Amino acid sequence: MTLVSMDALVAGAIAGRVVSFPTDTVPALAVQPEQASLIFAAKQRSLDKPLILMGASPRELWSFASASPQELEIWQQVAERYWPGALTLVLPASDKVPPAMNPTEPTTIGLRVPNHRLAQMILSQTGAMATTSANRSGEPPLQSLREISATFPEVLALQPEGVEAEQPASMGVPSTVVKWMGSGWEILREGSINFIGVG
Repeated sequence: MTLVSMDALVAGAIAGRVVSFPTDTVPALAVQPEQASLIFAAKQRSLDKPLILMGASPRELWSFASASPQELEIWQQVAERYWPGALTLVLPASDKVPPAMNPTEPTTIGLRVPNHRLAQMILSQTGAMATTSANRSGEPPLQSLREISATFPEVLALQPEGVEAEQPASMGVPSTVVKWMGSGWEILREGSINFIGVG
């Protein structure tokens, strides 16, 4: 891992490098959506485990989902209740989602807005990014810069003083994941949010 300034991390991310930054759940690996294959390779992750598209605000994410006006209204109500926060919405994907994001099930996309100022600052400059937890596939999420550096030496991460100055460490519990089923929600993973659906 190369420790860099915020400006250098953002520039690297825009240029297609894999980067790591803290979120409100667990530290993330992130890359431009078109370069999502880099994360699958780095994590040794099965292609049937899709990545999450993370953005700085809901309005940056809705165009990646395909919805009727009625569905979008329901999803926006959920977003108003839980975002920014530790809830991932799995929704029907629009044609704006690069195939590399979800190679084996391109019809859906997971969306999330993190409740973390530093992550939002980065994402507001890079645009929405393909993300996942910073760990080898099947292993526990890594929590410290030292662990992430040892496992992913090619990744760009923020210098520690920049991280600590902004916000405390991630809480270490993954997001709750819910999937829109057309008329309601199915909980795919219990996480730090106790989800009560809307719609």
